[in-house]
Amino acid sequence: MSLVRRALPADAAEVLRLRQVMIDSLAPASGSTDWHIESLPVLRQRLAEPDGDFGAFVVDHPERPGALAALVVGTVEYRIGRAGNPHGTVGFVFSVATDPDAPPRSNALAREVPPSSRVRACVHGRAAGVVPGAGGSAGTPHGIRRGRAAVHLARLQAQA
Repeated sequence: MSLVRRALPADAAEVLRLRQVMIDSLAPASGSTDWHIESLPVLRQRLAEPDGDFGAFVVDHPERPGALAALVVGTVEYRIGRAGNPHGTVGFVFSVATDPDAPPRSNALAREVPPSSRVRACVHGRAAGVVPGAGGSAGTPHGIRRGRAAVHLARLQAQA
């Protein structure tokens, strides 16, 4: 069974690799990874901030030690509060990627993270819930395709 865990600074290169898989699946362009060199130190720093406004959650690849099979990334932002969200904290899950070579059981991230109880725990202790949306086939959220990289845009809204 694959376990979802918070990404660590040591995972940064793999996080970028899976992000590139997602990008390439959405807009096959040059496929250049030159940007990874500049992005890597910044990403390592952000992954080292457990109380920051950025979070990445991963599943280790069961067949390749040190590699990741799946990834979900999100941020928490401040907006002026309102009824139902007086603190104005809003989060966004903006990247979900699965290694195309990962076994199907590695897609646990797509099945395990989006339920509101998991997201509440994942967004570094801030209360957050998933705004309900229509599900895709086999109960997965739209935008998550088994065995392929994809984007899943889910708006998370902090609860008081």
